[in-house]
Amino acid sequence: MRHDLTLLVVMAMAVAPVAAMAPPAAEDDWSSFRGDAQLTGVASGPLPEGMEVLWTFEAGEGIESTAAVVDGMVYVGGLDGVLYALDFATGEEVWRYQAGDEIKSSPSVRDGVVYVGDESGLFHAVGATDGKKIWTFTTDAGIIASASFAGGGVIFGSQDNFLYCVKPQDGSLRWKVETDSFVYATAAIAQVKGREVALVAGCDGLLRAIDVKNGSQVSAVAIDAYVGASPVVGNGRAYFGTFENNVLAVDLAAGEVVWRYANPERQFPFYSSAAYTPQRLVIGGRDKLVHGLDPATGKVAWTWSAGSRVDSSPVIAGDVAWLGTGSGDVVGLDINDGHKVWSYPTGSSITASPAVSRGRLVIGTLDGMLYCFGAKAAVRREKTDG
Repeated sequence: MRHDLTLLVVMAMAVAPVAAMAPPAAEDDWSSFRGDAQLTGVASGPLPEGMEVLWTFEAGEGIESTAAVVDGMVYVGGLDGVLYALDFATGEEVWRYQAGDEIKSSPSVRDGVVYVGDESGLFHAVGATDGKKIWTFTTDAGIIASASFAGGGVIFGSQDNFLYCVKPQDGSLRWKVETDSFVYATAAIAQVKGREVALVAGCDGLLRAIDVKNGSQVSAVAIDAYVGASPVVGNGRAYFGTFENNVLAVDLAAGEVVWRYANPERQFPFYSSAAYTPQRLVIGGRDKLVHGLDPATGKVAWTWSAGSRVDSSPVIAGDVAWLGTGSGDVVGLDINDGHKVWSYPTGSSITASPAVSRGRLVIGTLDGMLYCFGAKAAVRREKTDG
């Protein structure tokens, strides 16, 4: 029986398309900017109570990039143009890779390869275990967006106004789509009109759905606003904030905006990408508030005053939303009523978003420090088990 099963697996591998991507990372890993293809920003489980600093790492310059955590490694980019790989258990550097310019893009990891863009317009594929360059792809402007994976391709946007899809094997172009302005946002993967699409809101006032197989445009919804945030997909809708001071919900099947939310008193842009559960949509604003919304109606359930703008994108772990603030605090907010359940002052502004994996939270600051928070008891157990 085992021999027959092995034979079936070998046969399946033999007929699999060459362009097929490897399976996603393990459920407890945090392999990309928002943790999954729909960019939900939801971790696989809660974080422990009473977390402490387990380790810190100092990069050469500030960190705006959100870390990826895969197979016991942490990958993060710095404004010094370096992609760092660290041991997740200890924070010790394993290797570093010099890119062409500042790295604001958050690394995405798939099939043993780290993908990241830089401000010179280079998109890099780097070996996850050794930090060696596999290939690079050149665009005509800086890359802030992170990579998404669908249809056998690696998909990312550039400030040269294009959304690109390249082959993971060699970085050769599969397709590209020109928009009318910069593409800052990471593409969410969704189903629209029975087709798998890359969903991206750019600075041209449109939410575009692009067929991941051939780059054809399936739909475009006018949102009439500059968008720097990435959309999150849930229950057939896309949710995102805009620089016109609104948070929108777009029905993907109908191709229309179903609700808009704005702070009635303080009109400021949203750069943070939202975290989504069916019960709560959580997003930070430059109005110095974190907003907890009902995703069905867009009505505000609560707000929490951060005292500074919030560009960091929340991650929901259990019933708590975790994020960084412009004043340098890492905080946890109960998603039911918005009360603060935990905080830690880093002393430096935070625009990066958390990565949550295996009971730990990793986040960087603009003074170049990368923090790993977790339960001290977990560290002692790991040492005992080792």
